[in-house]
Amino acid sequence: MRKKSIWLVISLVLIAAFVFTACQPAPADEAPVAEEAEEVEEETEEEAAADGGLQIPDAEEGMFNVAVVMLSNHDDGGWSQAQWEGINYVQDNMDGVHTAYVELVAEGADSEQVFRALARKGFDLIFGGSFGYMDPMQVVAEEFPDIGFVHISGYKFDGVNFGNLFGEMEVMKYMAGMIAGSRAKADGATRVGGMATFPIPEELRLFNAYALGVAETCPDCDVDIRWIFTWHDPIVEREGADSLFDAGSHVVMTGADTPASALAAADRDGVYGITYDWIGSCTIDECLTAPYWVWGPEFIRVIEEVQAGTYPYMADYFGASGGGVGLYGLMEGQELQPGVASLPAEDLQKIQDVMALVQAGEFDRFDVFAGPIIDIDGNVIVPDGEFMTQADIDQFAPGAPGFEATYGMYWWNQNIAADLPDL
Repeated sequence: MRKKSIWLVISLVLIAAFVFTACQPAPADEAPVAEEAEEVEEETEEEAAADGGLQIPDAEEGMFNVAVVMLSNHDDGGWSQAQWEGINYVQDNMDGVHTAYVELVAEGADSEQVFRALARKGFDLIFGGSFGYMDPMQVVAEEFPDIGFVHISGYKFDGVNFGNLFGEMEVMKYMAGMIAGSRAKADGATRVGGMATFPIPEELRLFNAYALGVAETCPDCDVDIRWIFTWHDPIVEREGADSLFDAGSHVVMTGADTPASALAAADRDGVYGITYDWIGSCTIDECLTAPYWVWGPEFIRVIEEVQAGTYPYMADYFGASGGGVGLYGLMEGQELQPGVASLPAEDLQKIQDVMALVQAGEFDRFDVFAGPIIDIDGNVIVPDGEFMTQADIDQFAPGAPGFEATYGMYWWNQNIAADLPDL
């Protein structure tokens, strides 16, 4: 992007009012890249976005135009890279579809400008790739009822042209917790840790799932949580991981983008990290595993349903059995990381048995959050024999109108050694 910024300055000096830039070609060793953002002709929200360092792509006439808006850079090694690979998968595997992406879009007003600019440019379907895009996308969706808007994560939808998309990552986090607990128990430790990003329902449910998994293999373990208040900051993430290791955590799982938990473990003796988001993030022996996203097939499914006029624009939560989420080392064709391969045979078999049930469609997020669940204060959150609903998993109680939550997600499981965050 730095080269493009220099070209932008030169172009403004030479041409005065109108600016056009070409897309950078993909390096030879990368997959074909969805069209990167180009600049626009009019002083509207498109140009306002460009003034903020963002560039808006053009739609292609005669094609079904799809864009994904991403919080970080497309090669961040985490959340955004998984989405970038997903939109390129669409470009490679769908005829008649033109794809584009806009990266480094801040949550809030900046994202609203980008969504509106893409709609005005003629995009037919726009994916918003971060929790904080939810309300801005809802605003723009109301302005453009003939365009599809799909928010990744979150919980709001209108059943008309604004929906949300997510998947059963809590299942993979639960099994990551089983791995962490087993590793800690085998090594004589009783504490594991987690770096949570922001106090939103998504993060509480994923770390509660992790804690429930830890309890399955290490009933005597507790789970320490650090809030780092960022999705992608290598320095802050590293500091958070070091803090958890210093406080006695034997395994640290991250809810953010970078492999900081594994890198911090590599600088110590006998401890481990668990990374997140991207299949390529778990590359060193000190990394036990990585829960990761596979967006391409899910994007294609949504696009095809939108084209057919059958997409419901509701809470679209795809199951773990369909391959949209994975757990590195335990999926078909993958090898276990050294710290997992050396787990006690009984625990490893237990973890693999759960994965087999997941892939057979016989274990899902509702099984993860089945009662009895007891919180850190000894309260029964979910009674024995009862299950959370999708509304409970997605939200804090009481939930949104028409999508009410009975239990909600504002609680910590009883083995978490941390206070609930202030909301």
